[in-house]
Amino acid sequence: MLDFRWIVFRSVAKHLSFTKAAGELFITQPAATKRIQELEAEVGLRLFLRKGNRIQLTPAGETLLSFADRSHALQEEMQFALGKLKNQVGGHLRLGASTTIAQYVLAPVLSKFYQRHPQVQLSLANGNTEAIEQALLLQHIDLGIVEGSSHRRELQYTPFLPDELLPVVRAGHPLARKGTITFQELVQQPLVLRERGSGTLEVIEEALRPHYLRLPDLNVVLYLGSSETIKSFLQHSDCVALLSAHAIQLEVEAGKLAVLPPQDFHLARTFWFVQLLGQQEGLAQLFQRFAQRQYNLPE
Repeated sequence: MLDFRWIVFRSVAKHLSFTKAAGELFITQPAATKRIQELEAEVGLRLFLRKGNRIQLTPAGETLLSFADRSHALQEEMQFALGKLKNQVGGHLRLGASTTIAQYVLAPVLSKFYQRHPQVQLSLANGNTEAIEQALLLQHIDLGIVEGSSHRRELQYTPFLPDELLPVVRAGHPLARKGTITFQELVQQPLVLRERGSGTLEVIEEALRPHYLRLPDLNVVLYLGSSETIKSFLQHSDCVALLSAHAIQLEVEAGKLAVLPPQDFHLARTFWFVQLLGQQEGLAQLFQRFAQRQYNLPE
């Protein structure tokens, strides 16, 4: 098992803050500082540069962090392998998901996974696709689930679940009485869209290219940071939004929002599992297979 000083070091290095590391590990800040001083004395090198209230890793700290991360990964792999032999998998699984997926897709999966594997400690970070990919590269999470279609070479992507962006308006909107909407009608409407960096906006930008259009060519009234905020805004405006089919089900069934079936366009996309290239078998793969089974998808 990792020496507790290494655990403290990894936490301080991740947060670049003794206060946040102490809070994460449920120890006092002086205790965290003492552990780092002991580790620096053992290796004979400074691991952090202290500049007022800010700290940063020294070259020695960066080197030690790479070994600490590898040791942590090996420990997680060992715990998973031993747990499988006892049919009692444990450990800490750090998930990250795009906002839409976290709110509307993962919640029931997380509940059932916990019931099946109560010894696994779960944590879930929310953010847009870019933020989740960055968290993976920084090794702040073990597995991401994202909406975007552009892929980074450093990461491995596995298809998870199909999705569709649908034009949505408030119930009683004049367009709702018309029924369907064409692409040309859509681009002329006042729109409220997700923020930059979201997978939703990326799909919309791709759909515009064959028509030689860009986002600045649209009548975008607002960019908002979540589907929930957009849905609330829609109920008090005459704007049109493009939202995930998974995100609007309850409001449509309740008669608060109305879907405008696309007449001559289709904004399909895929939700993706994403992880670091070459990641070993472990909790991330176990959760991935479990989630696929919950949606009756091939593994």
